[in-house]
Amino acid sequence: MPKALIFDVFGTVVDWRGSITREVRTLAERKGIRLNAGKFANEWRSGYQPAMDRVRRGDLPWLNIDALHRLILSELSAKYQLNQLSEKEMDALNRVWHRLKPWPDSVRGLKKLKQTYTVSTLSNGNFSLLNNMAKHSQLPWDCIISAELFGHYKPDPETYLGAAKLLDLEPGQVMLCAAHKDDLLAAKACGLKTAFIKRPREFPPSVNLDLSFDKRFDFNAESIVDLADQLSSG
Repeated sequence: MPKALIFDVFGTVVDWRGSITREVRTLAERKGIRLNAGKFANEWRSGYQPAMDRVRRGDLPWLNIDALHRLILSELSAKYQLNQLSEKEMDALNRVWHRLKPWPDSVRGLKKLKQTYTVSTLSNGNFSLLNNMAKHSQLPWDCIISAELFGHYKPDPETYLGAAKLLDLEPGQVMLCAAHKDDLLAAKACGLKTAFIKRPREFPPSVNLDLSFDKRFDFNAESIVDLADQLSSG
């Protein structure tokens, strides 16, 4: 059994799409901007991987996720009529990622797991973002581990192995818990244990997600509470 559980955050622990959609819709109504808030949230998020790839290729210097989100936001501003916002307002909007709300089971599940295991983030989100999010949404982490600490983004091996090293554990004593199979497979290739957590509402119904339980992973769970129940009975 693992000694520490490290969690992907965006989509696994918090509902980025719902949170951003609500805040953007409120902002748009206040400023008299006509836009589809859900479509905007999806498009903002869809720029995430390509932006990280630009850093990996050397097209951009190392930038943390706040800076990448701000870059993507600037690129979308004209399309969604956000260029009427001031720089201060754009910066405030960019910090919506610090205020994401957890899925209904997340806090309860983490508290239950925390009774037995060290529970930590392992997210591409920068350290300040993850810390602010934990405060805002009362996420009961034992510690916060950010890819920013390693100068690498997931799925680079340095992130998974770096987390194990920080925890003073062997990779096999650490389990990545995530809703994204590519993340889990990368962690598994580094020797970590893996737990798939199903999040059918992370993306809109039009996105064809692979939500099937997978024998390649050590655990498959319907929620973080379900994962806690499985571990407690194992």
